Amino acid sequence: MELFQNRKILKNCRISGFADEIDASVDKQLSLLSQLGIKWIEFRSGDGKGVADYSCREAEKLYDRLAAQGTGVSAVGSPIGKIEITEDFEPHYEKFCHVAELAKILQTPYIRMFSFFIPKGQEPEKYRDEVFSRTARMVEYAQKQGLMLLHENEKDIYGDVAPRCLELMREFAGDAYRCTFDFANFVQCGQDTLEAYELLRPYISYVHIKDALAADGQVVPAGEGDGHVRQILTDLDGQGFDGFLSLEPHLTDFAGLAALEKNAALRGRTDGERAFITAARALDELL
Repeated sequence: MELFQNRKILKNCRISGFADEIDASVDKQLSLLSQLGIKWIEFRSGDGKGVADYSCREAEKLYDRLAAQGTGVSAVGSPIGKIEITEDFEPHYEKFCHVAELAKILQTPYIRMFSFFIPKGQEPEKYRDEVFSRTARMVEYAQKQGLMLLHENEKDIYGDVAPRCLELMREFAGDAYRCTFDFANFVQCGQDTLEAYELLRPYISYVHIKDALAADGQVVPAGEGDGHVRQILTDLDGQGFDGFLSLEPHLTDFAGLAALEKNAALRGRTDGERAFITAARALDELL
């Protein structure tokens, strides 16, 4: 079942994925990744616990388990920045500092993060200064720690559409802050992904592989939606992109989905292993 052996594009990119969508069990996650020939994991949760809730000792044990299977951590799939902008930031900043320690233990410089949920019905620009102030603190800390924060465009946060993502990149992009490009999230925000790509291309260091339909926001395998996935991946190949391509299927109701997305829609499928294989095969065909 090993995939990604006959790529025509993006041959130097490493394939990773959110394996908690396979199963809550880390052992089951690693088993399927191995069968698919995927040697990296974007670790978000496992064995009943989100990554930010792991202690340093638990992270050390996790790293040893992953290393024993020959699996590296492409990024910490953290929830940092996924709180309301109106919430107290100090406890969240403490959590961020802990996640930074976990990243070092897991031997990855990359931390996936966000730019805070905006209250429903309010203009994001109202909260621009607060978003930038919080982001500046985190970027400064990450720089000192030798880490890279990867901002993911996500529904309902400040950086949900490309122009506001670009604002963040122009202000903070550098050795400690870059962009994770997520096709499906842009589609679900009504953002044309080709426009987003043109604006953000210089800042993209990491790509989440999932697609969606513009009509209703349903997540579908890569290449089957309105995200222009094939066109953008082909252009990235021409640009010499060699970052991670990380599978985030969202094709089934995996453990923790409701905590990750506001108003998460039920997808009607509960076989995480089958859904992950479907997503992996779709990417394999595009490459």
